[in-house]
Amino acid sequence: MLSDAWIRTYCGPAPGPEDFWFRWNFDPLLLAALSLLFFVVLRARSCHGLAAVGVLVLAFVSPLCALSSALFSARVVHHVLLVAVAAPLLARAWPSRRAGGAMAAFAVSTVVLWGWHLPVAYDLALSHVGVYWLMQISLLGAALWFWRAVFAPGRTPVEALTLLIAGFAQMGLLGAILTFAPEALYAAHAVAPMDWGFSPLADQQLGGILMWVPAGLPYAVVAGAVARRGWATLRAGSA
Repeated sequence: MLSDAWIRTYCGPAPGPEDFWFRWNFDPLLLAALSLLFFVVLRARSCHGLAAVGVLVLAFVSPLCALSSALFSARVVHHVLLVAVAAPLLARAWPSRRAGGAMAAFAVSTVVLWGWHLPVAYDLALSHVGVYWLMQISLLGAALWFWRAVFAPGRTPVEALTLLIAGFAQMGLLGAILTFAPEALYAAHAVAPMDWGFSPLADQQLGGILMWVPAGLPYAVVAGAVARRGWATLRAGSA
């Protein structure tokens, strides 16, 4: 029989505006894992890895963790930090050694992202600590696979840009569906958004817009760098 300690929201009960800034998460196991990762990337002298640790601290230790228990839009920010910021930084810190598996990486990362946003899976993750961490680890792991495929050696600029466009397109499509859904989908956010001045549907629409538009910025930044590098290589080859 499962312990009651595991059948709860990991980041604690939904905060209100009056206590949000006091809701830091100092889970000893989480802090130990982040500290271990910090020392690993510090020893590797990886600036990208250190930045990734900072993003993970923001996602899991800062009050954003608690806020994501209240607002779906905050949960979207949390997920975007994982899949579109921390994952590419980690991919730069630990790059792939070969260029294979791009389509598999894209397919798996898409299925994982969409699967966890099905209402039954999402609500279960926010009510059970074990499922919550399964969500976080699978989202980060699948996204890391995708970004390592993007940055893999031997990947042509056209292939990398195609992957980036496809990756953002599937996330944007999910965001559009959430934005235009006629009703709120998630029982986990059926009440708490009202303490923040949102209806559950308005909170979901904001989350969908965040996933649809601002989440594309990391993809655009990387795409710009890939295109610039490809253009430089092309010019060097024709000189």
